[in-house]
Parts: sequence; structure tokens; C-alpha cells
Amino acid sequence: MRVMEADTVKEATIFITKLDRQRLEKLIEVGRERDGVGNHEYLLKLEQELDKAETVAPEKVPGDVITMRSRVRLSDLNTGEVVVYTLVFPTEADFSEGKISVLAPIGTAMLGYREGSVIEWRVPSGLRRLKIEGILYQPEAAGDYNL
Repeated sequence: MRVMEADTVKEATIFITKLDRQRLEKLIEVGRERDGVGNHEYLLKLEQELDKAETVAPEKVPGDVITMRSRVRLSDLNTGEVVVYTLVFPTEADFSEGKISVLAPIGTAMLGYREGSVIEWRVPSGLRRLKIEGILYQPEAAGDYNL
């Protein structure tokens, strides 16, 4: 995953809360233990993102960072489309409600990045580029540390 900031592309530091890390590591562990689960590639990508993440206490996570259950406004730099998504765990995902699983490529891409960042990642149809326009709700900023 690469992030563009001010016309330069670099590997960015992402932030994750301690509780989110624990839950996501458990998700990866359980997913790997299941037989016949077809999302091992997605689990690996999530694990790679976690490996480079800086873990912080929930009350210390910056308010402009996408954490689990954050609601964000994104603009697609290829199409101009603006969308609002909530980043959720796989069991909570419902695309019709804008709830995107952290295991979906866009969900993994969003996790831990900051408002204003441009996220680039490969999908089967090519390169996607989304700008994080705003964080409409972040649980930790709202004082909801245990969601």
C-alpha cells in the first residue's frame, strides 16, 4: 500500500489502536485456522498493513486517522465519485449501507491512514486512487474507546 502526500509517493506510517490490533490479529488467526476459506490473500494483506502500523492507546490515536468503525468521506481521483464508507469487521459488512469490511481491498487500504492522504492500490481492474477527504466519525475521537 502506498500513500501520496503532497505530490510524493511513499510508504506511510499508519496508526492503529491497541484494541483494533488485538481484534484484527484474532481475525487473521481465526481466518487461517478455517479450512476452505478463500480470503487468505486478504488476510495476508491485512497482516502486512498491521506489521508496518504504529500501535497507540485508543485515547492517543490522532483524530484524523481511520480506525475500525470510522465513517469516512473518500473521493475517487480516477472517476471523481465521492463516497462515504464505514470501516467494519467482516461480520458487520453491508455494502448497501456503506459498511466496508476491513478484509475488502478498499477496507484494508483505508485502515490507519490520515485525512488528506491519497491511497493507491492495485485491484483486478487496475490502479485505484482515493483521497481521504474527511473523517465524519472516529470512535476514539468521540470517546467510544471500546466499540
